[in-house]
Amino acid sequence: MMHGSNLRGRQAFLSTLSPEARAAFTRLGTRHCYAVGDVLIHEGDHGHELMVLHEGLVKVTARLDRDRVSLMDIRVAGDVVGEMSAMGVGPRSATVTSCGDVSATVVPHSELEPFLLAYPDALLAVSRMLCGRLRRADRRRLELGGYPVPVRLARVLVELAESYGEPTRTLRGYDWNRIRIDVNLSQSEFAALTACKRDTAQKVLARLRMDEIITTGCRRTVIRDMDRLREAALLSVPTA
Repeated sequence: MMHGSNLRGRQAFLSTLSPEARAAFTRLGTRHCYAVGDVLIHEGDHGHELMVLHEGLVKVTARLDRDRVSLMDIRVAGDVVGEMSAMGVGPRSATVTSCGDVSATVVPHSELEPFLLAYPDALLAVSRMLCGRLRRADRRRLELGGYPVPVRLARVLVELAESYGEPTRTLRGYDWNRIRIDVNLSQSEFAALTACKRDTAQKVLARLRMDEIITTGCRRTVIRDMDRLREAALLSVPTA
């Protein structure tokens, strides 16, 4: 199953293309496999390849200074990485590291540019993707300065659930109030996403578990009550 394109979350890049553009895009580049800990993209490099993830999970990090690294985002199957430099916008702005076995197609700029010129809808899809990521980044910066850590961490969990989560299947259909997130993040990485100390993130996660809003373990997080999590994140709860 392709993550990153659930019934409510962000659409995978390939799913935003027309059938003709998608078929042409799949003929580009070369397929590569990566093991856990492999670096797909190095911050500061001047490469201009675009990478399309087919299987696995990667983390996008950027160095704040010599000793500190910030976790910027999570990308899963169906997502693309390296899009900024692939569009000719300067050197690599972040490092992309595999968090397990990853399969990806590496598309060189020399193939990408003619493809985008031949398929304007694909160029529009890339532009929309970039705008969406910039909008998310701007929102996250505002949240870091405007909300306490419990709210920030709850918002990160809501975003992960809505973007990459899988609802529980019941006899009546999908239960969107109970969602499984198969994105394995450590407490340190939750802390990095919310700009707080590790022990602070640990305490907030423990409180959410104690309140029976989430459970953690087995390389996954389960949202047991999405409505209450949205309340903790100071977000409106959708009406049924």
